[in-house]
Amino acid sequence: MTIEPFRLDVPESELDDLRRRLDLVRWPSELPGAGWSRGVPLDYLKELVGYWRDGYDWRAAEARLNEWPQYTTVIDGAVVHFAHVRSSSPDAIPLVLTHGWPGSIVEFTFVASLLSDFHLIVPTIPGFTLSGPTSEPGWEFKRVARAWTELITRLGYERYGVQGGDWGSAISREVGRIDPERVIGVHLNLIPGAGATSEPTFEELAPLDAGERERTWASWHRQQQFAKEQQGYADLQSTRPQTLAYALTDSPVGQLAWIAEKFATWSDPASPIDRDLLLTNVMLYWLTRTAGSSGAIYYERAHASYWGQPAEPSRTPTALLDLAHENFIPLRHKVAHTDNIIRWTSHPHGGHFAALEQPEVLAADIRAFFTSLTV
Repeated sequence: MTIEPFRLDVPESELDDLRRRLDLVRWPSELPGAGWSRGVPLDYLKELVGYWRDGYDWRAAEARLNEWPQYTTVIDGAVVHFAHVRSSSPDAIPLVLTHGWPGSIVEFTFVASLLSDFHLIVPTIPGFTLSGPTSEPGWEFKRVARAWTELITRLGYERYGVQGGDWGSAISREVGRIDPERVIGVHLNLIPGAGATSEPTFEELAPLDAGERERTWASWHRQQQFAKEQQGYADLQSTRPQTLAYALTDSPVGQLAWIAEKFATWSDPASPIDRDLLLTNVMLYWLTRTAGSSGAIYYERAHASYWGQPAEPSRTPTALLDLAHENFIPLRHKVAHTDNIIRWTSHPHGGHFAALEQPEVLAADIRAFFTSLTV
């Protein structure tokens, strides 16, 4: 039950080791004209590695992260790291912000300052970066959700809200489902399983209006394209995360490429993610040696007893921020069976990493949603 203060203070020897490894990188060949079609382009990664080696300042990033009050506590056998940024307003709503993969608390760098009227709890998922590596199997998203409810209890909050995208959306939604007496509302920028997972049938399309039919077909085509071109990372982490871990834990360039590809291809081209924030995020994975234990959340879900079963409905008031460049297009008629959506906001910009790409839009939507629940 003890909550301990935490402060980042990476030994200089770790940074020296990183520099040596970056100096000794062995580059692969590349087919001419491949671009991003086969993965991260060689020229792109060489330039990024050069900046990482000679331009990026970890100590400055470390100092910025340490501006947040941070703590650790042991929950269900795992060391859980979290930031706890209290508002100056005593009546502020406690709000849990949960990252995804391949993210970290760095995702909330911008949006946290825009939500100063909330008490912010920003935990790191067990197995990821500063909450890892884990020492036992079984840390799938439902177990993480139960850990979050315990964390809130230890912090003494009686009512709270949750927000997340990617794995953070699955975790946040589950928190709202299992703790409805205390959760005021659930704000998401992705709803798991809400897209077209099979080719639309006449029976499915018949009751829909023209706009939702068009959206259903678009969702199906985007899902098909994702499965064909981008699904490999998830299949690998769902089946052999340990094998992958050797490469990513031994090679900083490998770890960078594995994450940088997602930040580049899952975001809106019109709102590229700052490379210093990308590198700070990668540094947290590299320094904590959590490539394997973070990727294992895919394995744990794929091997959980509930895998393949329909999502259990949540009646907790829920809001969705629907960004145009998100990989998975949600469908209202599917969401209606699993979530109590009372606010749906579509925005023409932004992609998978809402808190980094559209922090002002996300913060405004969060505030409007929770204000509507408390007036």
